[in-house]
Amino acid sequence: MSTVQQEVDERTNLTGSNKFELLLFRLGMDASETRSELFGINVFKVREIVAMPEITAVAGSMPHMLGVVNLRGQIIPVVDLPSVVGCKPKTGLNIMLVTEYARTTQAFAVESVEEIVRLDWNQVLSAENSAVGGLVTSIARLDGDTENTRLAQVLDVEQILRQIAPPEGKDVDPESVGSKLQLNPGAVILAADDSGVARSLIEQTLGAIHAPFIMTKTGKEAWDKLQAIAAGAAAEGKPLREKVALVLTDLEMPEMDGFTLTRKIKQDDRYKSLPVIIHSSLSGSTNEEHIRAVGADAYVAKFVAEELAATIRNILAKK
Repeated sequence: MSTVQQEVDERTNLTGSNKFELLLFRLGMDASETRSELFGINVFKVREIVAMPEITAVAGSMPHMLGVVNLRGQIIPVVDLPSVVGCKPKTGLNIMLVTEYARTTQAFAVESVEEIVRLDWNQVLSAENSAVGGLVTSIARLDGDTENTRLAQVLDVEQILRQIAPPEGKDVDPESVGSKLQLNPGAVILAADDSGVARSLIEQTLGAIHAPFIMTKTGKEAWDKLQAIAAGAAAEGKPLREKVALVLTDLEMPEMDGFTLTRKIKQDDRYKSLPVIIHSSLSGSTNEEHIRAVGADAYVAKFVAEELAATIRNILAKK
């Protein structure tokens, strides 16, 4: 029992140390039918892993949707993840990953589950500027920075869900997000998110409320940018708040996660008065406790433009 409790405590405390756990799985052979690559998803997003149950096909379903399952009274849509990525399972769709993501519950059908590995976020590199791109946000170096390390592709779940079930209507309605945000002249919102889809939605929201912003792709990039802006402000003899009004950060990001970014800001006397809003698809009481522990000023779940805009206004009004 003590060993089990220790594992629970260790997993709960990962977010305080720039570490996370990645569930590794396979989807089948690639297009050339020569390789079966590893893919990964953050364990915090996975509610449970079950053997593939009977699926009920739904008339008129979107492409890549297998249908729905009834799991303990909840009807959950099931996504054919290999077909989305372009893989062919050799042994079939054997496993279902039930995930909670961005206020929704859905299941992903995969061929097999390999293991859970514990990594530091600095073992994960952004795929944004590589030839990978597309449905992959980052590449995890499973054995560290070594010559022949195993690699796992971390999929952009936000992009996948949007691709298979596009939202109805506008993502961001300028008329519903509220009036123009009043910032000090020259001040910006510094934002960080590793998902291309998320960045686009954030940029649309900030644009709709006329908020100048600087967008970054990782927590480390945001931290480096903040330090550069602070150095420039100091050289001009101006306080940082005249340059940065607020930091808006995702939680899951390569190199440095949002928990670590927030903690570094709040523990640094130069930056600790700077408001930080965490904007994430991760939810649950455990994550919310960590959000409070690192000193974030607010948390808002992805993605409702009106809620994001309202949270930004509320925090800036308090400050």
